[in-house]
Amino acid sequence: MMFLAMLLLAFGGTAVLNLIAVRVFPRLGLLDFPKRYGLTRGRLPYPLGIIAVLAFLIFFLALAEGTMEARGILVGVLLLTVATIIDDRTPLPPTVRAGIHIIVAIIVFASGARIYTLTNPLFPLHIGGAFLPLDRLTVTVPVFGSLPLWSGIFTVLWLGLTINALNWFDGIPGQVSVLSMIAFLTIGMLAASARVDQPSLASLAFVLAGIAGGCLLFTFPPPRAVLGDTGAMFFGLLIGILTIFSGGKVATAFLVLGVPLIDFILVIARRILKRASIVRGDTKDEHLHHRLLLRGWTPRQVIALTAGIGTLFGLTALFLSTFQKFVAALVLFALMLILSWYSRPKKQHE
Repeated sequence: MMFLAMLLLAFGGTAVLNLIAVRVFPRLGLLDFPKRYGLTRGRLPYPLGIIAVLAFLIFFLALAEGTMEARGILVGVLLLTVATIIDDRTPLPPTVRAGIHIIVAIIVFASGARIYTLTNPLFPLHIGGAFLPLDRLTVTVPVFGSLPLWSGIFTVLWLGLTINALNWFDGIPGQVSVLSMIAFLTIGMLAASARVDQPSLASLAFVLAGIAGGCLLFTFPPPRAVLGDTGAMFFGLLIGILTIFSGGKVATAFLVLGVPLIDFILVIARRILKRASIVRGDTKDEHLHHRLLLRGWTPRQVIALTAGIGTLFGLTALFLSTFQKFVAALVLFALMLILSWYSRPKKQHE
């Protein structure tokens, strides 16, 4: 009941703040740039992600203890938010964005949010044992002391993946809010279960699910406001943090966010094969949601597909062993390859 109350409180509070924002943002000139993306609609309040971050800060400051870990998360969120607000108004160079993501990830990791081992899904075939250690090699850093090097590399890569995968999948309003809400609910249910029993993590996850739901009310097609990079990257960062927080739930998050994460990987692979820049898109038919729209799908149908896949694999992940999650990930990857083939541009059909 406590978790449900926190979810509803976060949902209601965020909805109220968003209602205020859609009326105040236009007066402040905080509107999006549809012409920048070839859209013909009118300008909408933007970026609504500012409200998501504000709602999070209110709850986080009330719930979090004054630990180094909590301070690192707070600094990381604030740094990313400032950068993305600037980027939403005047796009930053890709290298600057990537550099900020790395700095944010390092701050979060050095402050204590890290994984020391990864469960080996192929055990006992692997000679090294059931766990893949990430803390064998350490480096000493001023202020933070001794830090596990491989754990830090994994954290930077994982947070970079979740931040950018969700942001790249924000081509349809409401899609990031839906996927984020499903991810946070799944993490919350897993953390609240008797098997994991992490009530503080569950509380934060349900709060974030409520915040994502409050944003969904205003971004679901037809949208009344736009989340922006500020919101998409914020949700991506927090999903990444929660999955490595206190032990790691990376496999579960991968299954929930499999569509945007695998789509991210496939887009990068296609750009490499075309010898194009991996950070600068050159067409409007690269991402799955764009390709489905070109095949005649409506935005709501695309959201229903991605949300349905995320919910199905996320719920099953709550009851699967590590090896079974590995198999489920392979099935999900195969499903994404099928969708990628189905949604390929028409000129490839001919």
